[in-house]
Amino acid sequence: MEVISIADKLKKISTHWEPKIIAELNGQHVKLAKLKGEFVWHSHEHEDELFMVVSGILDIHFRDSIRTVTAGEIIVIPKGIDHKPVAVDEVSVLLFEPSTTINTGDSDDFNLRREDLDRI
Repeated sequence: MEVISIADKLKKISTHWEPKIIAELNGQHVKLAKLKGEFVWHSHEHEDELFMVVSGILDIHFRDSIRTVTAGEIIVIPKGIDHKPVAVDEVSVLLFEPSTTINTGDSDDFNLRREDLDRI
């Protein structure tokens, strides 16, 4: 059992859109990431996603709306829902996802796809 400092782990992240695993439980990965700019439209066929904004403001674009998530708030995106995260300024997020979740979901964008995530 380990106490994990989110602030200390975030200091180790210098890139955007590259989630890092900080813990595991019950087949889930707990990940941290820094985001800036626009991600790709995608969905996850089998997994829901939970985004918790640690700092900054994250807009999640859906096909018919935009939801804004600020520090201390979470949003759960149900499986199968098309979405595109957008961070005008840098945002730090905590993610809870099944360990099999690929960040780009069903998107063909292999430039942003991260399958072998670092543990920090």
